[in-house]
Amino acid sequence: MPRLEAIGAERAHQRYARGMELVIALRATAARLRLGAPYQWGHFGACNCGHLAQTLTQKNSAEIHRAALERARLARGRVEDWGEAVVDYCPASGLPLDDVLAEMLSAGLTLRDLRHLEDLDDPRIVRHLKRHLSRNDRADLILYLDTWADLLADQELPIAAE
Repeated sequence: MPRLEAIGAERAHQRYARGMELVIALRATAARLRLGAPYQWGHFGACNCGHLAQTLTQKNSAEIHRAALERARLARGRVEDWGEAVVDYCPASGLPLDDVLAEMLSAGLTLRDLRHLEDLDDPRIVRHLKRHLSRNDRADLILYLDTWADLLADQELPIAAE
């Protein structure tokens, strides 16, 4: 039994460390937006998810946007937004946008988190704020990211398991 307990403790520690890395990424993203980073809700690399993707992947907005355009080209259609991108996510596709999503998921996010981030509508965060947010408003995005980070840091929201 001690070996199982040690494995459980190690997994808990790894999950906590991933959670703290995510908290740092959320706060860094909010800080970059506060400092005036370009924000454009309709641009894959400069919208709500795009900004967090920049932080987590170290890719710039143009690289992220190109990844979305590449997926759209191969799908012979258009990827409307991150909400649609997560529905179509396939880790084995080899598509650059799926690689971006995989990096974001490895940071402790879930596809559900990303769908909610795009629209700033995670019920747990909205309930904490006691108001609805506008999905295409920089100040609301900053508030959402800060609140999400605070709730994760206070362990009021779970971190995705591996």
